[in-house]
Amino acid sequence: MERLHERLQSSENALDTFQEIIDIKNPSTIERDAGIQRFEYSFESCWKAAKQYLYDIEGLDIGSPKGVLRSFREIGLLSEDETVLGLRMVNDRNMTVHTYNEELAVEIFGNLPQYYQFLRDWVERMNEKM
Repeated sequence: MERLHERLQSSENALDTFQEIIDIKNPSTIERDAGIQRFEYSFESCWKAAKQYLYDIEGLDIGSPKGVLRSFREIGLLSEDETVLGLRMVNDRNMTVHTYNEELAVEIFGNLPQYYQFLRDWVERMNEKM
């Protein structure tokens, strides 16, 4: 359980840095790219905390981000709509890691506010259930 607490705290710290970018109204190209990077590491931190939550609290050992999201829907901590958003977020994260395309970067940056809120809510729910 100690590892879960550490992972949740790390996720909250990552989300705090992610929020700084979300609050910028007219980002430069550098700020946009930094925002995408902050999204990537915030996502990584949050899904790994969720993986640890499933293992420690639910006794489930799930190995992929999409599997973790689906499991959270099954245990009732995510709705169907939230799960769909989360799965889209995973796809966007995979695109940012493996490809650079200006149009894609602009599109994904536009999705960051809703991804930030999803991740923040997810972490809060895990904290509440502990």
